[in-house]
Amino acid sequence: MREIQLALERSRSREQFELISRGAVRIDDLRRTLLDHEPQVVHFSGHGTGTDGIVLENNAGEAQLVSTESLSKLFELFKDKIECVLLNACYSEIQAETIHHHIDCVIGMERAVTDKAAINFSLAFYDALGAGRSYAESFQFGCNNIDLHSIPESSTPKIKIRNNSKTLFSNKQPKSNMTGNRNIHIGTGNYNERIEGDYIQGNYYAASKQQDLAEAAAEIQKLLEQLSKTIPTDTTLGKMQVAAETIKAIENNPMRAERVTSALKAGGVQALAQLLNHPAASFVIGALEDWQKTKGS
Repeated sequence: MREIQLALERSRSREQFELISRGAVRIDDLRRTLLDHEPQVVHFSGHGTGTDGIVLENNAGEAQLVSTESLSKLFELFKDKIECVLLNACYSEIQAETIHHHIDCVIGMERAVTDKAAINFSLAFYDALGAGRSYAESFQFGCNNIDLHSIPESSTPKIKIRNNSKTLFSNKQPKSNMTGNRNIHIGTGNYNERIEGDYIQGNYYAASKQQDLAEAAAEIQKLLEQLSKTIPTDTTLGKMQVAAETIKAIENNPMRAERVTSALKAGGVQALAQLLNHPAASFVIGALEDWQKTKGS
């Protein structure tokens, strides 16, 4: 986990990553984490048993085998969200092959893999992914890093992929080339426009700023909704508690804090307020105004 975190933090696109870790994962934990966070990349680090499946935990903290078929069916339910699954576990190529029926890019291990090889593969894979390389290229960087460290396991990782050119940012950012088609996602909206010849840079950046603001609002809205499941918001005190926990969740995640700060600079607190729909929204906006002043932004 430390090596992956370092690989992402040194990336020039580090503000676009959020690393969510879960240890000693139970079956229910896996489903809930996928539902709550809708990740693009799912990385499993643990034990695999080949045809019998992978090992999670049950509610008693004991090893629980999850069959290949049931795991594949779970990922099928997230086929429109998840882009890549990395099974960093022994004999997991069988699961990779089956999951690949639903997920475009899946990486598994053909045979037993040592911890040293697994870690070195992950380190280079995320270095390359964070640098904007495709999933296919990032896989090659991972295998090469095993080889560079003189570990005789560079042929153990196997990739199943449909789109060799796809990157983690393929659907995240407009292209820098200002001629041709481009997709701009603003909140839940999506519009396409044809751009001919030279384009006024100001309009392009305005669209990007609106997108940053909409994405930050969506992230805050999601935090509010998650916190409301455990903290009632039918009282003023409850709303204040939800708001306080939301600000805490932002401050405790440097990448999230940077995204929110950037969005506030781009559009302002009041513009953000118009995109939030929650009983505690006004308290969050008040807290963000104070937070912004404290940071001197």
